[in-house]
Amino acid sequence: MTDMQMLYLLVPLAPLAGAILAGLFGKAIGRTGAHVVTILGVAAAFVASVVIYQDVAAGNTFNGTVYTWMQAGGISFEIGFLIDSLTVMMMLVVTFVSLMVHIYTIGYMHEDPGYQRFFSYISLFTFSMLMLVMSNNFLQLFFGWEAVGLVSYLLIGFWYERPTAIYANLKAFLVNRVGDFGFLLGIGLIAAYTGSLNYAEVFALADSLAAQDMAVTGWPLITAICICLFIGAMGKSAQVPLHVWLPDSMEGPTPISALIHAATMVTAGIFMVARMSPLFELSDVALSFVLVIGATTALFMGFLGIVQNDIKRVVAYSTLSQLGYMTVALGVSAYSAAVFHLMTHAFFKALLFLGAGSVIIGMHHDQDMRNMGGLRKYMPITWITSLLGSLALIGFPFFAGFYSKDSIIEAVHAANIPGAGYALFCVLAGVFVTAFYSFRMYFLVFHGEERFGKNHHDHEGDHDDEEPAGDHHHGLAPGQKPHESPWVVTLPLVLLAIPSVLIGFFTIEPMLFGEWFKDVIFVGDNHVGLKELAESFHGPLAMAIHGLQTAPFWLAMGGVALAWFFYMKRPDIPAAIQRTFRPLYTLLDNKYYFDRFNEVFFAAGSRLLGRGLWKGGDQALIDGVAVNGTARLVGWVAQASRLFQTGHIYQYAFAMIIGVFVLLTFWFNRG
Repeated sequence: MTDMQMLYLLVPLAPLAGAILAGLFGKAIGRTGAHVVTILGVAAAFVASVVIYQDVAAGNTFNGTVYTWMQAGGISFEIGFLIDSLTVMMMLVVTFVSLMVHIYTIGYMHEDPGYQRFFSYISLFTFSMLMLVMSNNFLQLFFGWEAVGLVSYLLIGFWYERPTAIYANLKAFLVNRVGDFGFLLGIGLIAAYTGSLNYAEVFALADSLAAQDMAVTGWPLITAICICLFIGAMGKSAQVPLHVWLPDSMEGPTPISALIHAATMVTAGIFMVARMSPLFELSDVALSFVLVIGATTALFMGFLGIVQNDIKRVVAYSTLSQLGYMTVALGVSAYSAAVFHLMTHAFFKALLFLGAGSVIIGMHHDQDMRNMGGLRKYMPITWITSLLGSLALIGFPFFAGFYSKDSIIEAVHAANIPGAGYALFCVLAGVFVTAFYSFRMYFLVFHGEERFGKNHHDHEGDHDDEEPAGDHHHGLAPGQKPHESPWVVTLPLVLLAIPSVLIGFFTIEPMLFGEWFKDVIFVGDNHVGLKELAESFHGPLAMAIHGLQTAPFWLAMGGVALAWFFYMKRPDIPAAIQRTFRPLYTLLDNKYYFDRFNEVFFAAGSRLLGRGLWKGGDQALIDGVAVNGTARLVGWVAQASRLFQTGHIYQYAFAMIIGVFVLLTFWFNRG
């Protein structure tokens, strides 16, 4: 094994070692030891990823097996690594964001009794995500896929003494199982029709898959495979209608929100579809399906962010909307734009979540934005970094989000995939909506009247009857003032703010229009995608200057201006709109009744089915017939047998004579 291959192994195994040490020996090494070993593990993975990035940039790639688990039916089940430009980009994002979250957690969770357990979980999550993105086969991909789901379950329910946390992690687990069922079906179809689980071998047979139909249904095989795989992505990347778990996942501590539900886990589906581009390019039906689902998510989940009052839930619905943008890019074959937005979004969304956590610390764990206001002068570092993250989110020119989001919009505008017109409307309208709810949050939190330190009555129209989801809710006492967070919290904010501003400017050319993804992402000649944008691209500076004249910029500025007017100048107007359009507000407040539908249809249906199986299957068939029925039958036979067991010799002799007569008659007739 070469030195570079040893480095490949170090990347996932270093966080795993930290997780084991903190999890199994947490009491022995103490709180300090737990965060030291896990931070060192993730830091080692990040440094190794930087070295591997330099090696890949020099033109070196790797695709090989590390360990063969078993062989069955001609299919090899292996653990292996595929190290190329897409992999190394994901490795850098995962390890850097994870490292920032680990450092941030020291300050955020310092009073929590589950300190060591938390560090073990987040380090284990980092290992799982790295195994997913580094895989070169579907077996390892599925292992990483399920592992991040398991650790997500543990992290969302980290405060397991709260019923709301248990409900949230069970909901996330069940919804993801629905998506994973489709994902497993897709992998099963690939194994059945190719006899392999290795990416390279499957991609080499892609054209033959496209020429086949499924045996029973007659559907095009490649379309069925791609849609099944994307259903898995719908669960993991929270696309409509499998999105319902992500907002409730805010029940976990804030560092989890930044690590799992903004930067890494929820983008696993986006990464997977981009990796599978050689398959998806062969099915326009599958691409249209992806496009429509993504466009619907981008716009309609953004609307829900407008009516949220919990600071973390606003950012959560922002995540849903931005995942929709990435999915739209996949649907128009702009895979490189999707993973480019994945990368930029990871930095500014992690920044916004950690900024929200810093605000929560300063507010003594009050998350209701209606109890905030004027925090700018008390929390200057949190304020400026949150402003930079918000500008990146709305796609303000020169910020990272501008380059990735505008590239997606341009790709949709040029696309020839069915459904592109609907998607273009959704992504353009989504720009205005994103700017409005993002700066609604910004103005309510950092500017205007100081509403903290007061005795707040219950707010009318709050979206939850119980206290807002998430961390402990105490709030500031009357006369108490917010405070800036400690350096272990603010340092990650500053370090995440830097790429949130700069990384788009420096990486758009190689990632979108250069050869960074050459031989990694495949786009068919019939899908124009980013080709028109590539022809008009004259550098990131010219693109940003031109962006000041485009519709997305003015839509974003319109959203910012409207948020400022509504919440800084005329707060009576939003209240009047809420009263006037009460049915619409109720629809949004109830999140389009997706949860209610799931409860009435799926949950109640499952209960009815379960009750039927219990009554008809368990009690009537198994207990009534198989168990009790057998016992009764034996009793009846015994009772009948007792009639022949009288103890009289003449009866036994008579029975023997009759028996001999029957036997002789039987054999005589046979002869």
